[in-house]
Amino acid sequence: MNNDVWFRPLVWIDYRLAVLFMVIFPLLLLSWAFFQKAEAIQRILIIYWRVSSLLLITLYLMIGGFGIGFLSSWIARLLIPLELWFWVDLNEEIEYYPNSLLKVIFTSWRWAVSTYCLFGLVAFFPFLSCAFSKDSITTAYCGVWLEAPLMFKEYFHSNVDKPEFLGILGIIGLITYVVYLGYFILFKLGKKRRSALE
Repeated sequence: MNNDVWFRPLVWIDYRLAVLFMVIFPLLLLSWAFFQKAEAIQRILIIYWRVSSLLLITLYLMIGGFGIGFLSSWIARLLIPLELWFWVDLNEEIEYYPNSLLKVIFTSWRWAVSTYCLFGLVAFFPFLSCAFSKDSITTAYCGVWLEAPLMFKEYFHSNVDKPEFLGILGIIGLITYVVYLGYFILFKLGKKRRSALE
């Protein structure tokens, strides 16, 4: 552990907030939206999970000690707010929903996650240098970001002796993600524009 790094507590707060705002809340909201048959909220949350899967990929990249995880983390913070507000048709549907607790909590969560991600874009920017230098990832400055992913490995992959194997799974996930995102931008976005309807 890098106890000599002054911002270490802030890094751990960031990971805890990410679990709360980007995993637990959207899971609960998606379950609630299915129960309430709130289709527009369901759709936004399903698309959210597709986009935010980059965070899981980032986790595995960092477990493997791959610096590109810093870049994918920053890009995830950019893509998530874009996805949450991008779809004009879903935004209109949600706007015209009758007032309900689900609508209020979903809207509050959407603003909170967007604010958290945009703040994270600025705060995480100095650490992008960790993505471009192989030696920097071994420093305390960059290494502090690997502590939570390595703890995740101990909890969920304790039988895996080589973290590099999990990192390779992250690379495969990243390639798949980039191919899917590229396909969406090049072939689907022009047809769909800002409509999430198939």
